[in-house]
Amino acid sequence: MESKPKLNLKRSMELFEEAQRLSPGGLMGIRRPYNFVPGEYPIFIERGYDGHIVDVDGNDYIDMLCAYGPIILGYNEPEINQEVIKQMEKGFCFSLVQEIQNQLQQRLIDIIPSAEMVVLCKTGSDATSIATRVARAYNDKDKILRCGYHGWHDWCVEVQGGVPKQVSDLTIEFEYGDLNVLEDVLKQHANEAACIIITPVGHPLAHPVTAPPEGYLQGVRELADKYNVVLIFDEIRTGFRVSLGGAQERYGVTPDLSVFGKAMANGYPISACVGKTEFMKVLEKKAFVSSTFFPNSLEMAAAMKTIDILERDRVIEDIWTRGQKFQDATAKLIAESGVPADVSGIPPMQFITFDKVDAQYKERRAFFYTQTIRRGLFIQPYHHGYICYRHTDADLKHALNAIGEALEETKKAYPYNK
Repeated sequence: MESKPKLNLKRSMELFEEAQRLSPGGLMGIRRPYNFVPGEYPIFIERGYDGHIVDVDGNDYIDMLCAYGPIILGYNEPEINQEVIKQMEKGFCFSLVQEIQNQLQQRLIDIIPSAEMVVLCKTGSDATSIATRVARAYNDKDKILRCGYHGWHDWCVEVQGGVPKQVSDLTIEFEYGDLNVLEDVLKQHANEAACIIITPVGHPLAHPVTAPPEGYLQGVRELADKYNVVLIFDEIRTGFRVSLGGAQERYGVTPDLSVFGKAMANGYPISACVGKTEFMKVLEKKAFVSSTFFPNSLEMAAAMKTIDILERDRVIEDIWTRGQKFQDATAKLIAESGVPADVSGIPPMQFITFDKVDAQYKERRAFFYTQTIRRGLFIQPYHHGYICYRHTDADLKHALNAIGEALEETKKAYPYNK
């Protein structure tokens, strides 16, 4: 097997050095180099096309991170861009709203099981914070029971510098997949708990992705009813990917409120908090939400066309079919390699993680992901990946070859004997 040299990342590194003088850390959060393999991954991207990205040094990658989830179709989709340009010619930022807002809201109500009313916003953090505000206003309770990553706002941020302890103490975390754990938390906080907010597919930070165990989501629904708390599904990642109507549609459990974003507009910034009228009505007078940019309509046009294409081309069915083949092939490569690793998740959302079998598991992980990026496969050591519609069969074959070769190299560099 031919050894792969380190990529030329000269321009990326120059821009990063400049960026650190301009902004704290150079760039924000999960895009910082320490979330990849520092010195091996690009930092600045020039452009994207189909299922690929090209960095500022000209390196071309099959992108299976998909911008952390928004790219459900592919980069630079002409049909979507044309709709956005048509909307741009009318104007898109006004003191009032445009008709397309009603059209998109009705579309979401038609698609999503829990949607009887809709509030459109811009980011996942916007949507989860609106949902928890609705829940708190509905039942006049303060505590939030959470399971999963829900954004960067004070009530849920992982790094709590700058967050008053009185605020963070109002959020109680529980483990995914165990109904007894959730009921224990509910018993302890029943009189103060406003809501349960949960990702219906488990994807805890840097850990394997977990499909809901049989009966789990239904059990969560029953516990929410038993203890009279609002149930919120955080479908920012699963919406328009696991099913058009989200994981709630695929797994047959309907929450009171839910939040969508990411894949809804194939990369244009839009999200939504949707829910049953009984709960959403608190936003008429009792609770308040407003933003200068929430009614901007370019993203709405992008969302309408994205949903058109998802329906017309049966995109989600295609992703599940090819994703299952890819996941099975990845599992086979790992098993044959003898490397202590695993592929977890569901076909549209997969993650290769490394077992904590010895003191070298972190080095083994970094080495493996170094080998994949050098072979033109853009995946992330601490976050699950995705399959998008424009990933061709040739792309997925190349990705599997890169994974297979990376596993072989990893076994040589960090052998493990059971």
